Amino acid sequence: MAFRATPGRTPPGPAPGMPSASFPSPQAPMPGPGGLEEEEEDEEPAEVHLCVLWSSGYLGIAYYDTSDSTVHFMPDAPDHESLKLLQRVLDEINPQSVITSAKQDETMARFLGKLASQEQREPKRPEIVLLPSVDFGPEISKQRLLSGNYSFIPESMTATEKILFLSSIIPFDCVLTVRALGGLFKFLSRRRVGVELEDYNVSVPILGFKKFVLTHLVSIDQDTYSVLQIFKSESHPSVYKVASGLKEGLSLFGILNRCRCKWGQKLLRLWFTRPTQELRELNSRLDVIQFFLMPQNLDTAQMMHRLLSHIKNVPLILKRMKLSHTKVSDWQVLYKTVYSALGLRDACRSLPPSIQLFRDIAQEFSDDLHHIASLIGKVVNFEESLAENRFTVLPNIDPEIDSEKRRLMGLPSFLTEVAQKELENLDARIPSCSVIYIPLIGFLLSIPRLPFMVETSDFEIEGLDFMSLEPSPQFLSEDKLHYRSARTKELDALLGDLHCEIRDQETLLMYQLQCQVLARASVLTRVLDLASRLDVLLALASAARDYGYSRPHYSPRIHGVRIKNGRHPLMELCARTFVPNSTDCGGDQGRVKVITGPNSSGKSIYLKQVGLITFMALVGSFVPAEEAEIGIIDAIFTRIHSCESISLGLSTFMIDLNQVAKAVNNATEQSLVLIDEFGKGTNTVDGLALLAAVLRHWLALGPSCPHIFVATNFLSLVQLQLLPQGPLVQYLTMETCEDGDDLVFFYQLCQGVASASHASYTAAQAGLPDQLIARGKEVSDLIRRGKPIKPVNELLRRNQMENCQALVAKFLKLDLEDPTLDLGTFMSQEVLPAATTVL
Repeated sequence: MAFRATPGRTPPGPAPGMPSASFPSPQAPMPGPGGLEEEEEDEEPAEVHLCVLWSSGYLGIAYYDTSDSTVHFMPDAPDHESLKLLQRVLDEINPQSVITSAKQDETMARFLGKLASQEQREPKRPEIVLLPSVDFGPEISKQRLLSGNYSFIPESMTATEKILFLSSIIPFDCVLTVRALGGLFKFLSRRRVGVELEDYNVSVPILGFKKFVLTHLVSIDQDTYSVLQIFKSESHPSVYKVASGLKEGLSLFGILNRCRCKWGQKLLRLWFTRPTQELRELNSRLDVIQFFLMPQNLDTAQMMHRLLSHIKNVPLILKRMKLSHTKVSDWQVLYKTVYSALGLRDACRSLPPSIQLFRDIAQEFSDDLHHIASLIGKVVNFEESLAENRFTVLPNIDPEIDSEKRRLMGLPSFLTEVAQKELENLDARIPSCSVIYIPLIGFLLSIPRLPFMVETSDFEIEGLDFMSLEPSPQFLSEDKLHYRSARTKELDALLGDLHCEIRDQETLLMYQLQCQVLARASVLTRVLDLASRLDVLLALASAARDYGYSRPHYSPRIHGVRIKNGRHPLMELCARTFVPNSTDCGGDQGRVKVITGPNSSGKSIYLKQVGLITFMALVGSFVPAEEAEIGIIDAIFTRIHSCESISLGLSTFMIDLNQVAKAVNNATEQSLVLIDEFGKGTNTVDGLALLAAVLRHWLALGPSCPHIFVATNFLSLVQLQLLPQGPLVQYLTMETCEDGDDLVFFYQLCQGVASASHASYTAAQAGLPDQLIARGKEVSDLIRRGKPIKPVNELLRRNQMENCQALVAKFLKLDLEDPTLDLGTFMSQEVLPAATTVL
């Protein structure tokens, strides 16, 4: 700040480069927190560190997620020796590191060795960290858990109360889980995850514990997610997001993701990766969607959607508070989040309590939220915080701060008076001066640089101490010189460093406010959980309303699915008209459905439609069908599209075989298997034999056969009766009609078998020349009748003419008058060999 007194005129404003002397008027209107622009959240890439123990057929798993600073654990769960459960956890959370004991049995050692050798694991293989077995001891692990510094546990709790509190969260009776948690804590403290640059006494922030289970989940592999277009990543078109890489393309997730907050999107993706058989959970999701689909509740849904857009990244803010890295924008974001949560609570209190989600929000969004919002609103000065880019408090919070701020605000007029008095004692050649205040430096006398002041010795003025270049280069400029006088030294002693004192006291208040917020971190975490769940269900309700979806029904009495007039959720958005088809595979009859039909008649779309409708029902969404009854489904297997990759080192047919082998080895009577054109990647006879062998293998299981949909162009499968006759097999075809040379597709599924593949019509649609199509039909007919294939006459005559012309051209080049010419050699080497092609 600079204040100048100049004889004979009004003191001008501050010198260039100096802090401004202007202060906001106490009567000026203060904008609310909404007037502060929110900074975009600059999140670091999330890391997941997983700790696992395997003993006597049971798994203990715990992992730490840096995105929300939360520890997740799975109670001791049984697993097969192939460790399928562990593999599913790894596929789902994709950890950066896997921590385990150096003392392992052969099963786990073999599994970890295979995991470490997966060079092409996406996006990269995890680091295997082996800790001494002593770090996983039950007692030492329990002590690590009990001695942890958790912000969500009030400091007023005694040691006994803390043990009781943690016992209500962590299952201490699950020995493997406790040992896994202990090993995870040891790893975090050793690696100092997320606090690598902090002081050593700063511990890794842990904002909560969450339990996760993988029971009652439907098994779906990555190939199925890809071919059904449940997820589809595409390169982002923006050059500014080349580093971040990908965006969601046309996919089921893409059309259903209408979430307003980032954590809603994260939860929706989690639900998609964890389709479940838990009927109670599924019906609770559907109840909320059905409520919001009622016309009278549309306004409520829109109001909640607006509130949810203000629910921000609370875990990131709490983590910054824990590390004392809170930004100015964090207080505004937290303020808006809490008040939006209170709005959701008030709205849910007027909704039917029979719906579990509404009841949970009404009860668990406690008055602690109002307390947090009230504290922030009464303490934080948002306008001044934005102007100074630091935490500042409102008036009437701390009398000492208010007093110092009043003294600081009175400085402009006071320093003007001081400057006038200083000017009276200065050399008459000095036209003006000003007294400025610089934080950490103090009060200085600033005078213009006169023409005769060229050398450093010219800067000396009696009674003043010249500020040399050493403290700061700003004390010497082209037009200003700065000095300390007796009065400025007196001001330093009298007023001190006001800015620093105010900042220190406000920082102390910020710390106290942070402690108040962190003490209520558990309710904020619960707000995020319930708000994200509400966000997902509102998004699914919005999609169901726009696309005309209906509520599926679950029937544990049947195995399989029954769908009336189902539609493909993606194709119906791309096609002008879409023909719905029904599906019935809910009994012991027709468990193997063989679908034939011309190319491009809709066989593949129908298979994907069945898979997608089933999947949507298993994540608790409404489905694109008039009616849908979903039985017990434990897995969805597909062989529809070959996910080719050079890095895999496998042929296309080998990839197809791997997909089918996975279904053969793992499918049960409750599984859904979708197979499209299996066997086409090899010799026709071998491919047909393999397809028949696979289907006969399943048919031999009788009523325990999985629910299988097979689309094929191998009409010989039916014509040669390669499958046993019986009620388990049902033959279906896509209805078509021949209209002269045209083929009309009805895209309607019906009973029967296709008479031909009509490949020539599809080839014509693809733009192949007519003569090639005609020749193809001719050869196909000859093969079908078992007759030899002769070359095309016109092509033969053209080749003969070309050979004759070439022979004549060679003869005309001969010089018959040349005595050295040997006509016998020409006849034997040129004419006789060409005779077979020209005659």
